[in-house]
Amino acid sequence: MPSTVTDRLAASVGNTTFFGRRLGDVVAAARRRRVPTHWSNLFGVVTLACLVVVTLTGLWLMFFYTPSSATTTYRGVYMPLHGAEVSQAFASTMRITFDVPGGLLMRQAHHWAALLLPASIIVQLLTTFFTGAFRRPRRGMWVLLFLIFIAALAGGWSGYALPDDLLSGTGLRITEGIALGIPVVGTWVASLLFGGPFPGEVIAHLYPLHVAVVPALLIALVAARGYAAWRVGPPQFPGLGRTESNVVGVPMWPTAAARAGGLFAFVTGLLLLVSATVTINPIWLYGPASSGDAGAGSQPDWYTGFLDGALRLVPSGWEVVWFDRTWTLAILVPLAVVTVYLLAVVAYPFVEEWITGDRRDHHLLDRPRNAPTRTAIGVAGIVFYGTLWAAGSADLIATHFGVSFEGVIGALQATLVLGPVVAFSLARRVCLGLQRRDRDVLLHGYETGRIVRLPGGEYVEEHRPVAAAERARLTSGAGIEPPALRPLELRPDARGALPLGRRVRVRMSRWFLSDRA
Repeated sequence: MPSTVTDRLAASVGNTTFFGRRLGDVVAAARRRRVPTHWSNLFGVVTLACLVVVTLTGLWLMFFYTPSSATTTYRGVYMPLHGAEVSQAFASTMRITFDVPGGLLMRQAHHWAALLLPASIIVQLLTTFFTGAFRRPRRGMWVLLFLIFIAALAGGWSGYALPDDLLSGTGLRITEGIALGIPVVGTWVASLLFGGPFPGEVIAHLYPLHVAVVPALLIALVAARGYAAWRVGPPQFPGLGRTESNVVGVPMWPTAAARAGGLFAFVTGLLLLVSATVTINPIWLYGPASSGDAGAGSQPDWYTGFLDGALRLVPSGWEVVWFDRTWTLAILVPLAVVTVYLLAVVAYPFVEEWITGDRRDHHLLDRPRNAPTRTAIGVAGIVFYGTLWAAGSADLIATHFGVSFEGVIGALQATLVLGPVVAFSLARRVCLGLQRRDRDVLLHGYETGRIVRLPGGEYVEEHRPVAAAERARLTSGAGIEPPALRPLELRPDARGALPLGRRVRVRMSRWFLSDRA
């Protein structure tokens, strides 16, 4: 007998309509499917909540915003700018802020959700990476999650410029300089984006990208990843009764759905609370954009800070003349470094599979300590990204801490080169040390702090045996049993030679698989 309102509704409608029968099938499948309850599975709900808030507030703002760079005279209620010559985009944003009921709340909710969205995606990428959830059969889901991150960055950057205030105008001036610094096609790219001399028609060009292209792409990518997750099923951490062929957890409907719905409502409410109490992007203080002015101490939104930092860390005067053209390395090198970094992130699952030769399906996740090489690579990548991100605020670091700007840049340049190497070594050693600790716990149990005297007069500390569930969690993949994969063997070809690519792969596979303490 149906036990819930949804089940009864699906059962009654399913007797007469095709869609009702399909709804009944979906509900029945959701009741049978199990979902792990680990906290790392909840960031997808946070991402979805941010996406919904951004979409709904964006639709509301569309009705009041004017995407035009044409000048007009501001006649609004904010008296310090009364009578100033501003763009229609800036005037409409000011009207939304001060004249439209609830306009400031909607603007700030849109902005705060846009700030939280890439943060939740980054956390998803990190948890997926460090647990090995990107391995077969979920490599495509990793690529989709990365594309969602890129789309979120594109949406945030395009929306950042739409208010046409002085802060966004400074960012657009930097964008124009980067475009013009690209050899051969730079002038064409700048003309295509701005539609003429700065600022041109950049607002009208970015508006359809922000309100149509990026939202459609985001929704399509999220839907595709959700469908892939439904088809493949959720991964889970090792534990008692958990295998590669089963999932231990709560039913997707109604238990997991209720938990996800509660978190969705909590995140949405928190975004609205922050938006109602904390000011973000006060364009009335910045003033309208001016092609000849720049705001002192201006900072990009946090998710694009690593791009700005890459530009700041390049030594000055990096230019060469080649083929009768000036090649501005101060722009080309940061673009190349960031591009290679992002390509390395999206390609990592395929590179690891090629190195290890592991083409099996994995439904059990790794504890980060049990994959020291992968964990060390991830920590090194975080240090590299974090250094670029910190460099985006090098001027504020210098002024707030009373140090020279050149000293801050020099320290960050050294950290960018040496930091990932040191982080890799330390992270790998920490993981191997944690493996040894787990092995000792499995062999001897936990210390109780109770000292007893043996009949022979010896004093020893009693140890509590490891519980069955904890033993299952520690044993799986902890190196207690021989690893299933072996390093690739050296097999020369008929001429007795070994190709360079083969030698590199063999050496890397031996190093990558030597992850046992």
